[in-house]
Amino acid sequence: MKSNQSETPFNDIRALFDKFPSIDLACVEKVQARDATLTKPPGSLGRLEEIAQWLAGWQANYPPKVDRPITVVFAGNHGVVAQGVTAYPAEVTAQMVANFQSGGAAVNQICETFGAGLKVFELALELPTKDITQEPAMDEESCAATIAYGMEAIADQPDLLCIGEMGIGNTTIAAALCYGLYGGKAADWVGPGTGVDDAGMARKIDAVERAVELHKPHLSDPLELLRRLGGREISAMVGAIIAARISNIPVLLDGYIATAAAAIIQQISPTGLDHCLAAHCSAEPAHADLLEKINKEPLLNLRLRLGEGSGASLAIGIIQASANLHNGMATFDQAGVSNKD
Repeated sequence: MKSNQSETPFNDIRALFDKFPSIDLACVEKVQARDATLTKPPGSLGRLEEIAQWLAGWQANYPPKVDRPITVVFAGNHGVVAQGVTAYPAEVTAQMVANFQSGGAAVNQICETFGAGLKVFELALELPTKDITQEPAMDEESCAATIAYGMEAIADQPDLLCIGEMGIGNTTIAAALCYGLYGGKAADWVGPGTGVDDAGMARKIDAVERAVELHKPHLSDPLELLRRLGGREISAMVGAIIAARISNIPVLLDGYIATAAAAIIQQISPTGLDHCLAAHCSAEPAHADLLEKINKEPLLNLRLRLGEGSGASLAIGIIQASANLHNGMATFDQAGVSNKD
């Protein structure tokens, strides 16, 4: 299929990983220095202190700030729905996109609470990806183009990016990606998603098993795995995470599907997710295992199973609080409080 790998669309995507900056240690040290003077015992704010360091270091800017957070929801449809793996029909994806656009979804209310922007990217909803149990989801050109399109998520230069999705059937897709990446049993990675019954679960497990078996000879390359087993919204999330890294924008990952997209990046670059935090652990059973695979400790665990960037958007408040604590607390000298000897 490919005579020269250097000429393939995926080569341009791989080249972007060479542009990944490292964390700005000078900004981290500034956070640490000020933190040592604030009116509190050292370490008493726990992860909030670590988050302030992470935020400044990956923004490459001091002091850390969250003035322009944005949640980006990518929406796509999937041919694997034909295998009876979902409780809802594919047209619900477009209906929910309309709900986002009219301000009626849960994520709209959460973003409004924290003053965050919300963008929705529709990804050819009228043209689902191919059924992964029968053939590759996408060709290389369209997968690479979708990754590139996802990079538009940072067009407004936010200072914090939240990654979310909408797509009937995409928990099946995420399970196939994870099974292809990490092995085990298909059942280890398949969950109820939007609420399928036992028969639906059996169909999901069977579909994931058949899909991975069909594409098995080609799954050692993470991008090839993505184009064969993935979806447009997942490919676009990969692009958004890549673009955020190159532009020094910290990222909050949402649930199981967003984390599956992130796992593709980590397979290419072990440090490729250092600018990302896991916003929450969802109720989808395999999400906790996937977070362990990518070495992320979630900020929240509220049994959410909604998707649409809801958990990532909720975690904006934690990041904002971390920045405000660091920047706004008085030092011992300012407050006239005696420090320890």
